[in-house]
Amino acid sequence: MVDDYSSDREQEEALRNWWRENWRWIIGGIVLGVVLLVGWRFWQSHTTRQAEQASALYEEYQTSAADAQKATSAFDRLSAEFPSSPYTLQARLLQAKNHVEANRYEEAATQLRAVIDSADDEELAQIARQRLARVLIQQGKHDEAIALLDPEEAGAFAPQVREIRGDALLAKGDSEAARAEYAAALTADADAQIDRSMLEMKLQQVGGGDTAKTPDSATQGQP
Repeated sequence: MVDDYSSDREQEEALRNWWRENWRWIIGGIVLGVVLLVGWRFWQSHTTRQAEQASALYEEYQTSAADAQKATSAFDRLSAEFPSSPYTLQARLLQAKNHVEANRYEEAATQLRAVIDSADDEELAQIARQRLARVLIQQGKHDEAIALLDPEEAGAFAPQVREIRGDALLAKGDSEAARAEYAAALTADADAQIDRSMLEMKLQQVGGGDTAKTPDSATQGQP
């Protein structure tokens, strides 16, 4: 641009005009960049502080197991102040476990549903979903447990999902469909996280063997 002018005076005047027309945009861009940088650093610092506070409350919750009042206080603060924190979700899983051991299945179900609704980690949500299904079986809500678990969407958890579905089907009196689910679970890879001996025993108890039907044929029409 500057090379098009015939003298230094004209070049200088052109630069002045250009600055008068554009200084607001330049200063504005600099200010915006500074604001964004400061905001990003503040957000990082805030996130770190939040994680540290949630971690401290989770540790307090864990170490207060012998003091129910103190543990409850720590859990209530954790879930209220950091509802979506991974520490809160882990605490909810522990709470659910404690409720199950005390036969408080409805309270356990509430905590597990909260994990499913809040977890960004699909693996964690899947674990909570399986535990919730087992709680529902204990409550006699077999159809709800079956509907909660979809083997096609469970990924690496499909064998565990099949087994739990089989337990629910057996509990509601459908041995044939349960047999198909157990058989399907046993077709998983050798490194799948399942107790094959237990599954084989369950399959035998429902008359399983080489004649077991496929899951699709046996569970057609199931919710």
